[in-house]
Amino acid sequence: MLFFVFPASAQEKHEPMKPVTITELSVEVEGGKALKMKATDLAKLTRKEVKAKDHDGVEATYSGYELREILAGAGAKLGKDLKGPMIAQYLVVEAADGYHAVYSLTELDPAFTDKIVILADLRDGKALEKIGPWQVIATGEKKHARWVRQVTALKVKIAK
Repeated sequence: MLFFVFPASAQEKHEPMKPVTITELSVEVEGGKALKMKATDLAKLTRKEVKAKDHDGVEATYSGYELREILAGAGAKLGKDLKGPMIAQYLVVEAADGYHAVYSLTELDPAFTDKIVILADLRDGKALEKIGPWQVIATGEKKHARWVRQVTALKVKIAK
């Protein structure tokens, strides 16, 4: 698939995108595993749908996979194991254009929050054409700065 990349400074400005091909997602957990996942690997996970307004205020239905489920498969400490020193875990989401965003793992765990954060591959039932193949969608956020487009990597680290 051919996708387009915004320059890092363009994430908020909506400047023209440059062509790029993304075929796999790198998932790394400090002290855990490093995985390379393709769309077929993600398709084995439970699909989740959320309704959210995009940066233009247009409501859409996004479909994809909860970040916590993807990360758990690589050994991230979540659920009953998200305590003590593991509270210091954070996720760095990386995009094809060098853009990065950070989430605390507590923001992804239903024991801590009702917020849902997914790695979407569909919007209103259609592939994320120019901004895909994957985009992070975080429900309940007032700004969309962490709605990373063209995600290439998810890296869990522990603050020290």
